[in-house]
Amino acid sequence: MKLTSEQVKQTVHQLGAQVLPDEHPAMPQLNSMFGEHTFFVDEMGLKVLEPTGSLGSDRESGEVVSLADWGDSDLTRLMAHEPEPTGVIVVFEHMKH
Repeated sequence: MKLTSEQVKQTVHQLGAQVLPDEHPAMPQLNSMFGEHTFFVDEMGLKVLEPTGSLGSDRESGEVVSLADWGDSDLTRLMAHEPEPTGVIVVFEHMKH
């Protein structure tokens, strides 16, 4: 799931994770391995959001899916694994203009 800039802000706020910018050197490899997503990293590893459907007319949500865990204590090497749903749901509130 590719997120808008507002969705990224809301996800970072709700998860406490960092977003990997599109210019990050790892993005071509991540996109080829996992498809077009907005990628996040936290103390546990690499995550993306998958859509869960609409929660009504003004809210959408996404479930956090883990794609890779850190392979070292310095958090410098990721070890990919099968996508694992975490059960964590991020709710997007639409901004009023």
